[in-house]
Amino acid sequence: MPTNEFFEKSIFLSNWFSILLVTCVAVLLRCLLAKVDVAKYLWGHHHEEIACDLANNSKEGHCEEYISALPEVEHVPYIGATITLPGGSRQFYEMANNRRSVRAFKPHPIPAFEVIENCILAAGCAPSGAHTEPWTFCVISNKDLKHRIRCIVEREEEINYGQRMSKQWRSDLRPLKTNHIKSYLTDAPYLILVFKQVYGFTKSGKRKQHYYNEISVSIAVGILLCALQAAGLSSLVTTPLNCGAALCRLLNRPINEKLLVLMPIGYPSDNCLIPNFKRKELKDIVFVK
Repeated sequence: MPTNEFFEKSIFLSNWFSILLVTCVAVLLRCLLAKVDVAKYLWGHHHEEIACDLANNSKEGHCEEYISALPEVEHVPYIGATITLPGGSRQFYEMANNRRSVRAFKPHPIPAFEVIENCILAAGCAPSGAHTEPWTFCVISNKDLKHRIRCIVEREEEINYGQRMSKQWRSDLRPLKTNHIKSYLTDAPYLILVFKQVYGFTKSGKRKQHYYNEISVSIAVGILLCALQAAGLSSLVTTPLNCGAALCRLLNRPINEKLLVLMPIGYPSDNCLIPNFKRKELKDIVFVK
C-alpha cells in the first residue's frame, strides 16, 4: 500500500489531534479527581491541621529537629476529683436538665461581671488538643457595640431566611418560631462571642498548630453553658450564618481567629416562652455492652 494511501486511510493518524486532546483531558481529570479525593478525606475528618502539617513537612524537610510548643514541665501526682457537688452526678444532671435555650431576655438586673469571669474561667479548664487552649471569649456589654452586632446579624439572617436556607431548613425551624429579628442581641446584658484559634504563635513568633481546635472549643462552650446555668444565668447558643467575617472585623480579631458561636447571657424576660420539647430518654442515647 502506498505511503500516502496508508496515511489517508489510517483512523489514528487522520484523527491524531482529537485523540491527543481526549488523552490530555483524561489525564487532567484524573489528576483533579485525585486532589478532590484528598480534599474530601481531609474535610470529612475535620483535620485542617493534617493539610497544614503536610505542607510544613514538605517545606521544612526531614532533617530539622522539632521542638515542642509546650514547656517541658514536671509531671506531678494526681489523686482525682476533690471538689464535688453534694448531690453528686444526680444533682449535676438535674441542673443541666433545667437549662433551656432562651430567646427573650430582660436588660436588668445585670449579672455581676465577676460571675461572667468565673464562668469563662471554668470554660477555660476544658481539655484541648496538645493543650493548645485554642479559644478566645469576647464579652460585650457596650450598648452601641451590641446594636452594631445586631445589625450585622439581622442583615445576614434576613437573607438567610429569604434565600439561603432550604425549604426543609425553614420548616425544621418553624416549631421554634424563629425569624431574622434577633432582639435578644440588644436586650441581653452580655454577649459572649466565642472564637476558635485555628493556629497560634510560640513566644519566638513561630506559627503553632492548634490540633482539633473546633472540637476543643466546642467542649469549652459546653462547660461554659453548665457554668452559666450553675450561676443561675440563661443563655442561647447561636451560630450566625455568614456573619463571622464582619463580626471579626468589628471586634478587630486577629486573622487566626474564626467565630464559632455567639451567646446572649442574662435572665429570662417576664414573658419569656420556650417550646415544651422533651429530651430523649437514656435508653435512646446510650449503648451499654
